[in-house]
Amino acid sequence: MQGEDSLKEQDLSRRKLLQVMGAATFCASFPANVVPESVSRDRDASEKSRIPKIALELSRTGSYFATGTVDEAGMRRLKQLGVNDVLMGGPPIPWLEPDLRALIDKLKAGGLELGNMMITGFPNTVYGKPGRDEEIEKIQQSIRAAGRVGLPVVEYNFYAHRLVEGYYGETGRGGAGLTAFDYDRVKDLPPLAEEGAHKLEEMWSNITYFLRAVIPIAEESGVRLALHPNDPPAPLSRGSQQIMGSVEGWKRLISIVPSKSNGITFDCGVTREMGQDPVEVCRYFGSKDVINHVHYRNVRVQTPNEKYTEVFIDEGVNDMYAVMKELVRQKYSRLIYPEHPRALDYDGERPDFKPYYPGGGGYAAYAYNVGYTRAMIQASLAS
Repeated sequence: MQGEDSLKEQDLSRRKLLQVMGAATFCASFPANVVPESVSRDRDASEKSRIPKIALELSRTGSYFATGTVDEAGMRRLKQLGVNDVLMGGPPIPWLEPDLRALIDKLKAGGLELGNMMITGFPNTVYGKPGRDEEIEKIQQSIRAAGRVGLPVVEYNFYAHRLVEGYYGETGRGGAGLTAFDYDRVKDLPPLAEEGAHKLEEMWSNITYFLRAVIPIAEESGVRLALHPNDPPAPLSRGSQQIMGSVEGWKRLISIVPSKSNGITFDCGVTREMGQDPVEVCRYFGSKDVINHVHYRNVRVQTPNEKYTEVFIDEGVNDMYAVMKELVRQKYSRLIYPEHPRALDYDGERPDFKPYYPGGGGYAAYAYNVGYTRAMIQASLAS
């Protein structure tokens, strides 16, 4: 009888252990931005929302970076990966409220939410040329339209020139494609006639003029702006200096017009390319609540700012788990984009595959990045 009692106790212990393990597995099996009601009904609603949301790009007309267009097939691609949030490039300025609302409604019908749209088309503003006031007025109109339809983040660039000429392909594990950058290959390229060469303080003057005009409108509209850093963060780009090629530049940007609407796209890949620790940088900008968008990727660096290779998200210098833990600790709740997928054979065999970067990938590689990113979110929430 004693042996039977012992066996019963062991069986009971095993069952309790399995119940605990099953509950933990059940909770962890959901995407970070989808928590079942039975698990979360007692949690404060504001806390539930303070979790990074994985997003992928869809395109209105077709894009190198997009996983599809805004149609049934494109939206299904995202939903099948458990992705419920979308980012995309915007239409020509000025954006019109009816057009934005129609787009948002179409995405909602597919179970998706638009969280970030890139605004472009203001070269006179970037270079301080005649006509910039007209461009800025169109941007102001666009921000107001974004606010009226509930678009939370508008992203933008302010490059004097983007030195993409320095990218080239490398071969990674199993023959996969990687994207490398070498400043020595392109450091002597001359300025382009349509761009010219621009000094650092000139560019700071131009963006100061821009921010003072648009940030008050963004605040009134409930919209956050996110400036993407210079990528690649080269010292000189066809004769022009770059305002967002250093962390000090990022800090200067947010000090021009202090506001949550005047924020950055925190790119942990670019951060490491500049020789900086992305966890520390994330902590600094997160504590000021000016991380308005996140790009999540990994890199190996030989010479900061000048020579590096973009690699698979799991094999670079960055501790991606530590980066995610800091984002969670900062209660970052906006979009996180696991960008720059690596070139896989499966993607390359598709007839419609059009990589923008040498060594860049497509949907299959995005699926890998999404799975890895979701695991980092779940692990960070559990730690």
